[in-house]
Amino acid sequence: MASQKLYAGAKLREIRNRVSLTQKEFAQKLGISLPYLNQMENNNRPVSTTVVLALAQEFGVDVTELSTGDSERIVSDLREALADPVLAETEVPLADLRLSASNAPMLAHAFLKLHHAYRQTHERLASLDEALGRQDVKMQPSPWDEVRDFFHYCDNYIDAVDHAAENFAVQAQDHGGVQNAAIRALTHIGVTVKMVDQEVLRNYDPATKTLSLSNRSAAETQAFQLLLQVALLQRNSLLEATLDLARFQSDSARNIAKIGLANYFAGAAMMPYAAFLKAAQDLRHDLELLGRQFGASIEQIAHRLSTLQRPGKKGVPFFFVRVDQAGTITKRHSATRLQFARFGGACPLWNVHRAFETPGHFLRQLAETPDGVRYFSLARDISKSGGHYGAPVRRYAIALGCEIKHADQLVYADNMDVTSAAAYQPIGISCRICERPNCHQRSVPPLERKLTIHENTRGVLPYEVS
Repeated sequence: MASQKLYAGAKLREIRNRVSLTQKEFAQKLGISLPYLNQMENNNRPVSTTVVLALAQEFGVDVTELSTGDSERIVSDLREALADPVLAETEVPLADLRLSASNAPMLAHAFLKLHHAYRQTHERLASLDEALGRQDVKMQPSPWDEVRDFFHYCDNYIDAVDHAAENFAVQAQDHGGVQNAAIRALTHIGVTVKMVDQEVLRNYDPATKTLSLSNRSAAETQAFQLLLQVALLQRNSLLEATLDLARFQSDSARNIAKIGLANYFAGAAMMPYAAFLKAAQDLRHDLELLGRQFGASIEQIAHRLSTLQRPGKKGVPFFFVRVDQAGTITKRHSATRLQFARFGGACPLWNVHRAFETPGHFLRQLAETPDGVRYFSLARDISKSGGHYGAPVRRYAIALGCEIKHADQLVYADNMDVTSAAAYQPIGISCRICERPNCHQRSVPPLERKLTIHENTRGVLPYEVS
């Protein structure tokens, strides 16, 4: 098979700006001519092997950065935005979207922000009883969307926070583990830690410097909440510096992101990067064995696996998603080419939706997306007890997966016939941007295709997709 040419102009410009060099200086460092660099930065020429090696030697660049940028995410997001009914008559070729994502990523991001603003305005106008008379409405993205996109485009990996959490975990080895180290760290700054019979998982009173944890929650949840409080109190300056760099548009988004970063610290401290990566590789990503080794839940383990994207020390690029019983995506991240729908539910053919039918069991699936990329997907239901009789039980399902080329590193993929085309379930992203013409589970027509209605014939669908 012929090797695919690598066009990474935007990434080259990003690296050059990162090291504060002019094009002429950068070209000299790479040992190439200025015109040649200019052509590569504008994607008129592919990045040569000589340049790839020079980037690694001169600047310590992880060469996988060149091929695992934001392009696939941007293309997926652009396709979904352009499938909006208001733009349904505007047919933009996929090649143009890829060109925009690689050559003008900031322009693509600007378009996506504009589309977010349009959708938000449209939703406000649909609720006239709330919108009428309000003069303080500003054209800003939803805080949740803004924070979600922040982690999405950071590859769900925050380097400074991850390293800080790993250092905390290493030092905790001398203090009986991270949970004891967390209590010790909080006690050192005058915080009293109490186990209380309460509904809320964690409550901190700044006035009395008392941290109350629910004794109804699981041990891994208690450890997580302790470490989260350590992040908020002892690593506050690090969190604030990271938030300053993110430049959120509202205080609400910044506050939500701060909790997200504290959560990130807690997970990274429970599962420190180097030790966790090695264990994941040694145990072939067995979630239950990893959970016992690191004192974490299956969901925590799966989520952490999706963050192992440290430059130079990357793990298997996973996608991770959590859905509720209505099919709503409540957590999502993908370090793969598979991107999740930003609006609406996920593909109903995906095994994550069937996990609710088989509680306590892992479901395995070989799946293929319309672009021909094949994946291994692992799904399981997750139940979270309220802690006492009569308390509501929260039920979710999670899915963890990777491209099929990495499946041999997962114990769950053993004995599956990954070479048989018939073994792969055809799945999509969402119905309105899925190109499959004959899907029996299609809920709405694809907006990029023409429909034919046959008055005298009724198939699986009431229309035929061209």
